[in-house]
Amino acid sequence: MNPNPRLQRYLIAIEYIGTRFAGAQQQPNCRTVVGVLQEAFQKFIGQPVSVFCSSRTDAGVHALSNVCHVDVERISKRKPGDVLPPHEPLVVKRAVNHFLQKNEGDIMVIDVRCVPADFHARYKAQERTYFYRLLSGPESVSSFERDRAWHVPENLDLLAMQKACNILIGRHDFSSFRAAACQANSPIRTLDELNVIEVVSTPFFPSISERLKSSCVMEDPTVSLGSDTNHSQISLNTNEEKLEGSNSEACQEFGLRRRHRCFVVTARARSFLYHQVRLLVGVLKSVGAGDLTDPDVKRILEAKSITAAPPMAPACGLYLGHVKYDLPPETNQC
Repeated sequence: MNPNPRLQRYLIAIEYIGTRFAGAQQQPNCRTVVGVLQEAFQKFIGQPVSVFCSSRTDAGVHALSNVCHVDVERISKRKPGDVLPPHEPLVVKRAVNHFLQKNEGDIMVIDVRCVPADFHARYKAQERTYFYRLLSGPESVSSFERDRAWHVPENLDLLAMQKACNILIGRHDFSSFRAAACQANSPIRTLDELNVIEVVSTPFFPSISERLKSSCVMEDPTVSLGSDTNHSQISLNTNEEKLEGSNSEACQEFGLRRRHRCFVVTARARSFLYHQVRLLVGVLKSVGAGDLTDPDVKRILEAKSITAAPPMAPACGLYLGHVKYDLPPETNQC
């Protein structure tokens, strides 16, 4: 039971674009995730609070879902001595987001839950999942992708990177994959998942071929997008031949940016060393570019020294994706 009956601890899931943050952890004279959150809560409840994050992301690192906890005391403005019931989670979410949107709009509360007073966002976390985006191709990266991915000009070998992942998965001494400023007591970590997949680079709008395929289905409902029948293939090819064989091909192509190949690295573990994920991605990129081989990856791992590893990947492509907990049963009220 909470020693102060007025206090309610909330678990807060947040998303943010890390570009304009100096990191998650509060720092003097810097704009940080915790600092902006605390300011929004203070405007909501009228008094200062302390926010504790599950994962202290660096400057420029984004979060699809980072988790924090905060203790909120609800005080009656008319009768300060009265003990009021805690705010409902939905009220907290809406109120805090209201103030966050007035502060650059690059951070948002996506979920709120009441938890016991001893529930700690960092120490109760069972697993963390990070994603890293790489854009591969010689052309300059789109303005819409600026600070959202690592652009590498080389054409990366997906299969080679996937094979290198198998070397790094498991329980190892990751001394070669932690920055000099790492304060962890031990370099031993268990990497439960490390993989690379290729995805569509810009999923926001359909390409010409995708629009043609969609048009093909609309004209003939019997054609399936995933169908391998000759009929669907003929329909699609016919449209493409019309486009490619006409004099308007240059007009159709003008002004359209060519898509980069997009690779997403997923890393999952209970905890990570300082800069571990970015150093792992740096090795995988070097493998994909042909600068390192599988024996080189083994050598770097066994060297147990960061001097053996290539430069780490930049912060802009890293996303904290999910923090897993064994949460207590949810109730309708706090």
